[in-house]
Amino acid sequence: MSDVLVRWNRLSHQDAVNDILPCCGSRAWAESMAAKRPVSDETSLLVTSDESWRALSQSDWLEAFRSHPRIGESRAEPSATSKLCAWSAQEQQNVTAADVPVKVALASANREYEQRFGRIFLVCATGKSAQEILEILRGRLHNSDHAELQEAAEQQRQITQIRLKRWFGK
Repeated sequence: MSDVLVRWNRLSHQDAVNDILPCCGSRAWAESMAAKRPVSDETSLLVTSDESWRALSQSDWLEAFRSHPRIGESRAEPSATSKLCAWSAQEQQNVTAADVPVKVALASANREYEQRFGRIFLVCATGKSAQEILEILRGRLHNSDHAELQEAAEQQRQITQIRLKRWFGK
């Protein structure tokens, strides 16, 4: 068993919740993860995460979404931890380096998305260029409300998996 999991498994419930919360941003998800300890290895951690995520309510998903900054911005909601902010900046590094016209187009498309769906656009940005993200955003503007909520939830699940691997030390 990894040192990270040995330490996390030994924490009090509340400390375990707070420790893993930056990986997702949903308190209900973090509570579920802490309640399912002990976790023996990375594979079990990732499976447990997916199970916990899929069992959440829509309001819990929205809480996780709110923990992210907009694509192209570095600010998340005020309660975001420094770890979460650092991970978001790392995930969006290709957007930060984009040309000004792409950044302007992203900002405009973000506003359109927020007006249409009432929440920020969420995409697993790791490894994607700003232009790719812009194309994804524009395509998802055509989704129904239900389809888009499901897609955003899947993107959050992918982000959480990446962050858990970072948290785990990989």
